[in-house]
Amino acid sequence: MKTTAAVLLIAALMAAPVSASAAAPPPTKPVPTGFFSGRWYEIARLPTKSQKDCEGSISQFTGANASGDFNVTQTCRVGSLDGPLKSLAVVGKIMPGADNAKFTLTFYKLVKQEYWVIDRSESLDWAVMATPGGNYAWLLSRKPVMPAGEKATVIAKLKAAGYPVEKLVFPKQPGA
Repeated sequence: MKTTAAVLLIAALMAAPVSASAAAPPPTKPVPTGFFSGRWYEIARLPTKSQKDCEGSISQFTGANASGDFNVTQTCRVGSLDGPLKSLAVVGKIMPGADNAKFTLTFYKLVKQEYWVIDRSESLDWAVMATPGGNYAWLLSRKPVMPAGEKATVIAKLKAAGYPVEKLVFPKQPGA
């Protein structure tokens, strides 16, 4: 049964439509290892099919160590903040030689996807994570609510980088 689910997931990921017209801009800022620990709230996303109807989306990073290994538990509520909990545990690895700005996540021990931290605040209060092909992007914040002006500035940067910001989804977060 698990094998069937994994095969279906791989097929869905391969069939996912491309959301952006250009590759993601390369990371320009080194990323402190603190990025890979703690809770990140999803403020906006160019969604994957697996994120359909996800509200209250959170990524909990743990175990970042000197070898670059870490774990992520991604959770959301389906349909509403009171909906059923959906959870996925993945394994991460910081890629060497990229100032910690590039990493991989492995889903179901079969599917490995590369991610880049293409922008972040100096204080690491927010970060923009994207796939290198420019298909998907996420605006993450350490708090469930991001100041409106700061959020607008980051979204304007995404638009300038060629992302279709009109397709962004803004999941509800508790307290927002």
